[in-house]
Amino acid sequence: MSENLLQVKNLVKYFPIRRGVLLKRDVGYVHAVDDISFNIMKGETLGLVGESGCGKSTAGRTILQLYRPTSGRVLFEGEDLASLKGQALRQKRRKLQMIFQDPYASLNPRMTAGDIVGEPFIVHRLAQGTQVQKEVMRLFSLVGLNPTFINRFPHEFSGGQRQRIGIARSLALNPSLIVCDEPISALDVSIQAQVVNLLEDLQAQLGLTYLFIAHDLSMVRHICTRVAVMYLGVIVEIGGRDALYQTPLHPYTHALLSAVPIPDPVKEEQRQQNIPLTGDVPSPIRPPSGCRFRTRCPLAAEICAEQRPELLEKAPGHWAACHMV
Repeated sequence: MSENLLQVKNLVKYFPIRRGVLLKRDVGYVHAVDDISFNIMKGETLGLVGESGCGKSTAGRTILQLYRPTSGRVLFEGEDLASLKGQALRQKRRKLQMIFQDPYASLNPRMTAGDIVGEPFIVHRLAQGTQVQKEVMRLFSLVGLNPTFINRFPHEFSGGQRQRIGIARSLALNPSLIVCDEPISALDVSIQAQVVNLLEDLQAQLGLTYLFIAHDLSMVRHICTRVAVMYLGVIVEIGGRDALYQTPLHPYTHALLSAVPIPDPVKEEQRQQNIPLTGDVPSPIRPPSGCRFRTRCPLAAEICAEQRPELLEKAPGHWAACHMV
């Protein structure tokens, strides 16, 4: 894990707010992703966590160019994806795939499971006829599905099986990087561990690199190598898994970790008191000046309203954006 596979530099994604019936004009912007930077090494799993609406999924889709960025650079294997168009971008997308959050909505109900998994081979003209069917059956076996199920439709599968179909589809073109957009949040708890174990086995077997977007901090600690914490469109802390969970630097990370339930009742009583966050998350249309977290932060000072904190390395490999750290 010594070589950068992906470098995100000052990535920005704003969604315009338009009004008017005929002459639609921009009256504002939703600051979904606002100047984030990080890198992902080959073979590692970077976790991206934060509250709902903080911009995690938008960041993942913008990296894959499903949303074109407002500004910034996305360097994949040294080439800027934001500058690619047409056939050049299409060829690069073979190495970048996504596992979507909802296994019920991400599969076409009018297509069989075999057609869904085999479609990438046809689109990119990598196989045809019986060769496609052989590849589909191989992928079904790889993700733990019965190859004889290729002629079934999505509604004939359970939620966990549908997510395995989505994983098989993402593996069809031998990608290097897979963005996992909350791949277990819509599944039963009993199935979540199976899917996570499958992702870990596939990573070891195929040398995959993951960007793992999730809410479950316990699962993120289990599967991820490093963790980035996002709040209202910006990254407030990023570091190694053990360092971030044992010695969090940013007040928002402190609050998130204090809310993680501990299954041992004795340890639950012994740990420090939960850190409640006062107030609501500010609107991404008009985010606060300076530090985005200052309106809910117990440590906020005057400088927090005047100057936006930079993401600086506070300890070896451990970065935080906070004036008070």
